[in-house]
Amino acid sequence: MTEKEYSMKEALLFSQRIAQLSKALWKSIEKDWQQWIKPFDLNINEHHILWIAYHLNGASISDVAKFGVMHVSTAFNFSKKLEERGLLEFSKKENDKRNTYIKLTDQGEEILLQLLETYKPDGNAAFSGALPLRDLYGKFPDIIEMMAIVRNIYGDDFMGIFERSFHNIETEFTEENGKLRKAVKTNQELA
Repeated sequence: MTEKEYSMKEALLFSQRIAQLSKALWKSIEKDWQQWIKPFDLNINEHHILWIAYHLNGASISDVAKFGVMHVSTAFNFSKKLEERGLLEFSKKENDKRNTYIKLTDQGEEILLQLLETYKPDGNAAFSGALPLRDLYGKFPDIIEMMAIVRNIYGDDFMGIFERSFHNIETEFTEENGKLRKAVKTNQELA
């Protein structure tokens, strides 16, 4: 075993700094997120599950729990509520009867797409807080160090799904009149 190369003071300062900053940032993000999804009668877990179901297209409840950073029972219970509202479908696979899978219904996808269309950046504190950095550097912060920390905690699979969801937004959506809309695929793209 290698000898530690950091002091206790350094470890405590880092741990407390990231804890305090994360709590402050989360409080602001949570408030903005709740305000965004409130008109759709969703809570944060339900919205997150819809988001994951959309990007994984047939996720298991275990996948939802893992990528939604929630307990399996939380993922199942909130998914069940979404199923009761007609936003998700539950299924089992022929070759995997142990796991329960979820898939967005057309109504669930429609709500998720409406949510994307109603996003207003000026009502988002984290976005507003990062705008001066974008103005200064010409782009939003990559937050690469935070991504590295999360990768070391949750692993490459987690980060792969994280990146896939943002890649999907970049490639599957267009901006029209200041709103995001799902791009219409041409016959050539469908073939």
